Amino acid sequence: MPKPLQTPSLKALRAFEVAGRLLNQRKAADVLCVTPSALSHQIRALEEYLGLALFIRLPKGLKLTAAGSKLLPQLTLAFDGIDQAIDSLQQDQRNKILTVSMLSTFAMRWFIPRLYRFRLLHPDIEVRISTSIELVDFNKEDIDCAIRSGQGTWRGTQSLRLLDEQFAPVCSPALISSEQPLSTPQQLSKHTLLHSKLRPNDWQTWLTSVDLPNLKGAQQLEFETRNFAIAAAIRGLGIAIIDPLLVEEELKDSRLIQPFKHTMPSSRAYYLVWPENRPPSPELSAFRSWLLSEVGIAETV
Repeated sequence: MPKPLQTPSLKALRAFEVAGRLLNQRKAADVLCVTPSALSHQIRALEEYLGLALFIRLPKGLKLTAAGSKLLPQLTLAFDGIDQAIDSLQQDQRNKILTVSMLSTFAMRWFIPRLYRFRLLHPDIEVRISTSIELVDFNKEDIDCAIRSGQGTWRGTQSLRLLDEQFAPVCSPALISSEQPLSTPQQLSKHTLLHSKLRPNDWQTWLTSVDLPNLKGAQQLEFETRNFAIAAAIRGLGIAIIDPLLVEEELKDSRLIQPFKHTMPSSRAYYLVWPENRPPSPELSAFRSWLLSEVGIAETV
C-alpha cells in the first residue's frame, strides 16, 4: 500500500518565503513574530525534507541557492493567492454589514419592531443602527444610508419617499375624566401639553391648523426627544403631539387614544437617503426593497 503523500509544514514554507524575499534572518523573524532561532529551525526542517540547501548562510545575511531561487517565486505566488482569497472572504463579510442612521424615536418606535422581518428575508445582512439628530456626511462617516424626516432635498444625496408625516394629539385614556374633559381642542387649555425639544413647533403647528394659534396648556413639559414625550403621555402626565405612525401599538391596545379626529398632514415625510456619488450596494438595494414593501409602495426605482 503506498504511503500517503506528505507535504512540508505551512510554517516552514512561509518561513522560507519571507526569509527568501528579505534575505535577512532577523528581519524575517520579526515579520513572522518568531525568534531567529525558531525561524532557522523551520527553514532547516524544510531543507531536510527537500534534501536540498535553499540558502547560503553569509556573515551578514542570506543568499539563495539555485534551488532556493527556483522555489521562491512559486511560493510567493502561492502565498499571495492565499492572502487574496482570505481578503476576498473578509471583504464579502464586510459588505454584508449595512449601517443605517436614523433618529432614535423612529428607530425605537417604527423601525426596530419591524426589523425581524428583514432578518428573516436576509439573514446574511447585518443591519447596524446609528442614531443621530445630525444630518449624515456620507463622505466622512461610515454610514451606508439614513432614514430622515424632511423635504427630501439633501445636498449630495439621493432620496426615496417612504411615509408621509402627520400630527395628532395623543394621551392616556385615564387622563380624561368628567372633571377634565377633552372633547374639543379648546379644552386643551385645561391640560398639560408635552413637548419635544427637537420638535418645538409641532404643537403650535397643529393648534394653528384648528384655528387656535394662541392656545396655551395649563402647564408645559418639555422632553429631549419625542420618545420621552410618548412615554410621559402613556403614564398620564399630559398630552403629546405625535405622528400616529409612531404609536401604532399603543393606539391598538388603548394605552393611548386620539381624543380628536383631526390629524394634520405635515409638509415633511420620511425618506430613505443614500449618497448620490456611490452606487447602491446589493445590501442597500435589498434594504430599500424591503422598506418599500413595509410601507406598501411598489418598487419603481
